[in-house]
Amino acid sequence: MGNLVAIVGRPNVGKSTLFNRLVGNRQAIVNEEAGTTRDRQYGKAEWCGNEFSVVDTGGWVVNSDDVFEGEIRKQVTLAMDEADVILFLVDVNTGITGLDMDVASILRRSRTPVILVANKTDNFGLQYDASEFYKLGLGDPFCISAINGSGTGDLLDLLVSKFVKKSGELLDDDIPRFAVVGRPNAGKSSIINAFIGEERNIVTEIAGTTRDSIYTRYDKFGFDFYLVDTAGIRRKNKVTEDLEYYSVVRSIRAIENSDVCILMLDATKGIEGQDLNIFSLIQKNQKGLVVVVNKWDLVENKTNEAIRTFENAIRERLAPFIDFPIIFASAVTKQRIFKVLESAKDVYNNRKNKIPTSRLNEELLPLIEAYPPPSIKGKYIKIKYVTQLPNTRIPSFVFFANLPQYVKEPYKRFLENKMREKWKLTGTPINIFIRQK
Repeated sequence: MGNLVAIVGRPNVGKSTLFNRLVGNRQAIVNEEAGTTRDRQYGKAEWCGNEFSVVDTGGWVVNSDDVFEGEIRKQVTLAMDEADVILFLVDVNTGITGLDMDVASILRRSRTPVILVANKTDNFGLQYDASEFYKLGLGDPFCISAINGSGTGDLLDLLVSKFVKKSGELLDDDIPRFAVVGRPNAGKSSIINAFIGEERNIVTEIAGTTRDSIYTRYDKFGFDFYLVDTAGIRRKNKVTEDLEYYSVVRSIRAIENSDVCILMLDATKGIEGQDLNIFSLIQKNQKGLVVVVNKWDLVENKTNEAIRTFENAIRERLAPFIDFPIIFASAVTKQRIFKVLESAKDVYNNRKNKIPTSRLNEELLPLIEAYPPPSIKGKYIKIKYVTQLPNTRIPSFVFFANLPQYVKEPYKRFLENKMREKWKLTGTPINIFIRQK
């Protein structure tokens, strides 16, 4: 169960610099897909064996330069609802501002641990100036410089010590976990209700602590899985606050704790920037994907032509990953609801797919010989052998080559597409590694 750390503070105190420092070099592992604008606001970090997620809440605000008090207040409330630890950033050079006071007064009521971080303490003399932050009533200010990294190691030690060890949930590991995600009003709750129906007794809930995910065990009609429902969906009173961009922060936990994500799109709206943000979270966490176009009953033009156009538009926006099921459904009329569950189950099985080494080599080596990687500087790249790695979260394959560094992204994509044509890998991301033979 991952911990979530939120960075809050007014604009220009260095939130994104600190974010980049924490998530740092790991960002390189995550391929920067074009078209995902606010990707920089969510990442994974690791310190002394503790993996955790970091969110820069300011980054999700649409016009972050002129953030009004109301916006910051929402950010802070969101952080208090969702995060396990909050880093409250202030700037030593400007000292305390009215906005800092406002934020502090909200945070003092927080049950979530708050660490007060005095940023831009670039030299020793400035540490004395940090003492004025005691006025905020949040304990000792912790001096760092996000830009040159001084103090960040100690800060991480402190941060990790605040994580509460989560009690292990009693979940059966062989049972798939599905998360329903999407923007507000795409129909998440209605599809969950359609799955569960009124027969609540078939459903057993396993709740973690307040802001963990709630797992709903579902077994009827031959299906058996957990629905991962973050506490967010349960809090009906917060719906008015649940603005577009916060839905992304609210999806983080559900996505991280699932095997397959059911991404809900609204048929009447098409695919929007927010959907792409949620999709990029699913990709970064390497989860299986089923796309559900909900409210299909409200669409006038239901011809096969219209369906094809819609499908192509979705795949185009989510490229280069295009091998996933798309289902046109309606939570209200329950049309194709079971198809959604069937597809999620198939994707889950595809994630577990094991392909024998002999088959891989039989099928792929002749293909690679016919279409070898382009030669670079007159050097010919030879791929001699392929095998699947054991015990990985998603299917991962190693191709052994004489010059692995020269095999570029487009060729890996070519290999991936060929593998998807030959084996059932629909809906699951796969890893392709090229190693020295």
